[in-house]
Formats: sequence, structure tokens, C-alpha cells
Amino acid sequence: MDLETGVFQNHVKRESWKTVLTLAYQSLGVVYGDLSTSPLYVYKSTFAEDIQHSETNEEIYGVLSFVFWTLTLVPLLKYVFIVLKADDNGEGGTFALYSLLCRHARINSLPNCQVADEELYEYKRDAATTCLTPTTTFGSRLKSTLEKHRVLQRFLLLLALIGTCMVIGDGVLTPALSVFSAVSGLELSMAKEHHKYVEVPVACTILIGLFALQHYGTHRVGFLFAPVVFVWLMCISAIGIYNIIHWNPHVYQALSPYYMYKFLRKTQRGGWMSLGGILLCITGSEAMFADLGHFSQLSIKIAFTSLVYPSLILAYMGQAAYLSQHHVIDNDYHIGFYVSVPGKLRWPVLVIAILAAVVGSQAIITGTFSIIKQCSALGCFPRVKIVHTSSKIHGQIYIPEINWTLMLLCLAVTIGFRDTKRLGNASGLAVITVMLVTTCLMSLVIVLCWHKSVFLAICFVCFFGTIEVLYFSASLIKFLEGAWVPIALSLIFLIVMCVWHYGILKTYEFDVQNKVSINWLLSLGPSLGIVRVRGIGLIHTELVSGIPAIFSHFVTNLPAFHEVLVFLCIKSVPVPHVRAKERFLVGHIGPRQYRLYRCIVRYGYRDVHKDDMEFEKDLVCSIAEYIRTGNAEPNGAKDEMESEDDKMTVVGTCCTHTDGIQLREDDVDKIESAGTSELREIKSSPVIQPRKRVRFIVPDSSKINRDAREELQELVEAREAGIAYILGHCYVRAKQGSSMLKKLVINYGYEFLRRNSRAPAYTLSVPHASTLEVGMVYSV
Repeated sequence: MDLETGVFQNHVKRESWKTVLTLAYQSLGVVYGDLSTSPLYVYKSTFAEDIQHSETNEEIYGVLSFVFWTLTLVPLLKYVFIVLKADDNGEGGTFALYSLLCRHARINSLPNCQVADEELYEYKRDAATTCLTPTTTFGSRLKSTLEKHRVLQRFLLLLALIGTCMVIGDGVLTPALSVFSAVSGLELSMAKEHHKYVEVPVACTILIGLFALQHYGTHRVGFLFAPVVFVWLMCISAIGIYNIIHWNPHVYQALSPYYMYKFLRKTQRGGWMSLGGILLCITGSEAMFADLGHFSQLSIKIAFTSLVYPSLILAYMGQAAYLSQHHVIDNDYHIGFYVSVPGKLRWPVLVIAILAAVVGSQAIITGTFSIIKQCSALGCFPRVKIVHTSSKIHGQIYIPEINWTLMLLCLAVTIGFRDTKRLGNASGLAVITVMLVTTCLMSLVIVLCWHKSVFLAICFVCFFGTIEVLYFSASLIKFLEGAWVPIALSLIFLIVMCVWHYGILKTYEFDVQNKVSINWLLSLGPSLGIVRVRGIGLIHTELVSGIPAIFSHFVTNLPAFHEVLVFLCIKSVPVPHVRAKERFLVGHIGPRQYRLYRCIVRYGYRDVHKDDMEFEKDLVCSIAEYIRTGNAEPNGAKDEMESEDDKMTVVGTCCTHTDGIQLREDDVDKIESAGTSELREIKSSPVIQPRKRVRFIVPDSSKINRDAREELQELVEAREAGIAYILGHCYVRAKQGSSMLKKLVINYGYEFLRRNSRAPAYTLSVPHASTLEVGMVYSV
């Protein structure tokens, strides 16, 4: 898999109308699978117990009016025309909004940001699009207030985490609700006492199969997703048109908002509580924004406005038209979706509905994987194993631990609830909470990122917030009837995220407070018997400046280190992608002759981390290219007034500087038999019977002074001698005198998560024979 190319596919998606329409078609299966299956359960959940279907049709007309205006105001107006524009360089979702705010105001809780990060292409591009309008006075005051008060910064992070946890909860509930609602069509083909014993086993079997196939990746069957959803949308719209014409051609009158007033006036408290069922018509709307990174704004807008929206409206109108002429309800399932399907079509529609439910469930599962990867990259979720299931499609990943956890939870709620009513109550609360979080974060984006009037932001919050709070209250009132499930799930995941992030933050603060100066390192010498050994020493650290305490702990106990020493920091920055040419940030530590380097490797929260030997090659090449370009001070002088940040240089990977230095490892025989080359080579000095010869190939056009050539030669000799990996292993303990809560969080909570989480992706590929792990106790 080429990890450095293809990550900017979003920037070339507007080449032609053919490309846009192709993406719009493909988005049906990924983005709209969940939203398009909502007609299966909306009316059934709405009329479950709270309201009755009377012969006056005021209830069914009122529900249809609510469904129509909810679909129009929330997915169409809010998401399609407003929220989609708040993309983070082509990426969407709750964490994308949060990272967008982090980039416009210094509110990131982890203090590893550097001035050099603001020179990244993603930062500049974003600034170029937002600086056209001058910052308002209120916007500047709001920014300074957020940057000064840590409480507000933590509240914003907590808000983003709550939205994220509810998305994970939705990943549990949506597959259960969609599949169970699709399977419920069996009740029309068998006796009621029989189908209740069939529905749950069939639904559980489909769910187990769905989660068991996740490790193969959706790209193997993904070509079926869009056709299935397309056929499903055509099917429900055709049935809707048939029902409108055949049963009630005047049902369109119910689209008037006046019927909402009549509905609430007649049903009162029962009508308000039934809003929790009506809310289910917009489940999956958040996917339009969350899955933006795989498509373009225009393609998602075209797909929704031209096909999804009209199909859903026709489907709901058709069901309402049928129900308006059928008032005798023997069983609760007679208010569901399948009863409005003509008898001869029920089995084919059942099959298509099950396939569409599986596709919709697949989309939310994949979205859950993606958002957990984002959280993990930004230090808000324990490290998990991330498997890239496709070599061509960038965003398709599989997380085994999360997959099996979701499956067990999904089966538990399916077996535990066994009906769409309580599943709908649970799913509705999760969906509306995510939308409320998006509304709150969007109001800050309007002021801080778009530099619009605060009046506009207040209008946005008041209008959409009022609608969502109304639905939220109707869902929350059903706490004991299933709505407790997303709250319980979110609380568990929120505690895990907060404990992990708190532990990461305290560990980093300990590193910052206990880092040693370069003068301490340079002062080590004959008095302690420090010796330099052959090879490259690679010290992995989280610090972006200074020397970590773990290295001082190592060198005072084992007074020797390598002739070339590299302090390596792999960090995530609040942008979705970092271009390959801006991947590495390289600089000297101390005078040049000491051969001490700092290398910061920057990844976006959606980037793929290299975890193979190519990373090692890129690392060595980036240092060599830094030496060749002559950015280091020729005399090794050190300006005390200049920060270490200012002396670091951006260097790309091997594939980005093809006209620069290239690293090759060849057999000795091949090197001796090679003819003359147009490129000059810097080779290592002879070694006794080496199996591989390392060489840097430098273009003829480059002028390298003698000091740089000597430095390159020492680097290639050290590379040939081998790389030793010095990894820190910290045991975190709360300080003496800490509160009981802090001891509980650090000593038990964080330590348990750290022991049971994966090691960083970089350390997984490190050869065990060349690894030295240094343990140290952190008292935080």
C-alpha cells in the first residue's frame, strides 16, 4: 500500500460532472444506507403506545407533517446547505469540527503544538479561505477567552468526546434496529405466536455474519452497496407513489405545518412523547458530514437532493396514504412498513430491505472505526490495532477489538429488547445528542473560523437547537424504556476516554517538567566515562523539544551512547492529512560535531502511519537531506536567543525529493561490478565481510562542503553498523499526597488501560534484537 500518495483524493473530485455523478452514486451505499432504511420503523415506533390512530386521520397527518418538516429542516437545510461547508480540509465529523477549532484557537489540551505546524499546507490553505473577512471584535474576544481559560478548553473537549461516544453508541444500536426492523416483515407471513421466536434468531444470525465479515474489508463487496440502496430507494418510492394514487391522492395536504399544530393540540403529552419515534426519520443524517472525507460536498448534495430526499418523502407519504384508509388495527405491526406493501411484493421487498439494512449497518460500523482512529490519533482513546483492509481506498480500516465489542453489545441489546420500540428509543437519543453537539460546535465555527457575525451564530443555535432540544426532551423522557442504553454506553466510553487522555496529559507534563538541557548532555564526558559506540541510536520520545528524562535515566546507568543519536518524536497534528513533503521536521541538537539530531514526524489524524522498514529508510534519508541542503550552521555555533523550533527544517520523504539524496542498500558484489554512474556516491568505509553496503546517492548538481560530506559519511557508516532502538517504558503512579480520586484514576484506571492497550504502531515493527527498553517510574 502506498501510504504517502492518494491521501488527497478529495482535492481532485471536482474534475468533471461525470466524476461528480459517479461519486454521488457511490455515496448512496456508504452515506445513505442508514437514512434510507428509516421508513422501516418510524411509523411503528411513533404509534407504539403514546398515540392512537383514529378515523379522523389527525394523528397520521400530523406525524407525516412532522416527518416532512424534520427531514427538510435538519438533513436538507442544516447539513446539506450549512454544516457540509464546515469541512476540515475535506474531512467531516465531530472531531473534524473540534480540530478545526483547535487550529483557529490554541485550545488543544496536549501542549505539543509548534510554530512550524502552522506552516503546514493544510493550515495555510485553511487560513487563505477564512482571512478574507476581517475577524470581528466579538470573535477575537471569544478566541482570547478560550485560550486563557483551561476550564473552557476542557469543556469543549468533553463536548466533542460526548458526541464521539454517542456515535459509538449509535454503532451498537443502529445495526440492531435496522436489521430487526427489516426482519420484522416475517410477522406478516406467519402466526404471531411463531414469528416472535423466529425474528430474534434470524436477526442475531445476520448481525453475527455482518460483524464476522468485517475483517475482509468492505471493498470486496462494496460494489454492491450503491446498487442495493439505489434499488431500495426506487422500491420504496414506487410503492409510495402507488399507495398515494391508490389510497389517498390528497395526502399531500398533510405537508402543511398546520397539521403539526392540530396534532399537538389533540394529542398533547402523548404527541410530545411520540416525537421520539418521529426523530428516527433523520437517523443517519450525521453520516452526510462524517463520511465527507470519502466524497465531495457537491456529490453528497446531489445524491441527497435528487434521489434520497424525494424517495423518503414519497415513502412516508405512501405509508400515510395507506394508513389513512385503514383504521382497524388488530395488532401493533399493522402500523408498520410492510403492511403498506402490496401482498405479492412483500417477499422481494423483505429481501431488499434486509440487504439495505445490512448496508446501512455496515456504514455506521465503518464510521465507528474511523472516529475511534481519530480519537486514538489525538490521544483520546487507548491505542488499538488498526488494519487497513484496502490497498486502494484510503479510509477503509478494521479494528478487531472494537468490532467484537460492538458485536457483543449489538447482540445483547437485540436479545434484551426484542422489539423496535425500545431499540428506537435508544437509537433516537444517541442520534439527537450527536446533532446537538454538532450544532454547538458549529456556532463556534461560524464565529471563530468563518469570522461571521455573532448574531448569525446565535440564530443558528436558537433555530436548530430549539428543534433538537424538543426531540431530545421527548427521547430523554423515555429513559426507562430503552433510552438509558446509549447513556450507559456513552458513559462507559467517556470514562475510558477521559481517563486515558488525563493519563496521557499527565505523562507528557512529567516529561516536560523533567526534561534535561543540552548543556547537561554536553557536559557528560570523561568524568562519567561516557563513550560513543558505532551505529545510530534512535530514542523514541513524545517531547518536541529538550531531552527526555528517560534518556538521562539510561545514560547515567549505562554511560555510553551511539556516535549518531536521533531523538524521534511521532506526533499527530490537528489536520486530517500532512503532505509527504512536509512529513519530517529535522534539526541539530547542540553543536554540529556532536552528531545529535531531533526528528519530528508529523501525521494528520486520518493519515496512515508507516510501520515497516520504509519508515526507517525515510528517516535516515531525511537527516541526510537536511545535512546536504546546508541548513545547519557551518561552524556549529549556537544562538542562545534562538529557540530550537526555529532551527528545525521541513524535509520530505524519499519519494518527494527525487532530485535529492537517495539511500540504497546493495550486496557487495553488485557494488563492485557496477559501472560508472551519472550520480556521485558517498560510500561507507570497508567493513570486514559485510552482507550489505549502504550508500547515499547524491545528484551531481549539488555542492556539498567538506564538513557536510564528512557528516554524511559518518551517517552512512553508522547506518551500516545498524540502528539500535531505545524505547521508554514508563510506570505511572500518582504522587504521594494526591487525592483519592487521582490515585484511583492514575494507579488503577490509566494503568489498566495502558497494560491492555496496543503499543504504538512505530514500536510494533522495531526488531526485537535491536531494541533496548528503559523503564522508569513517573510520579505525576
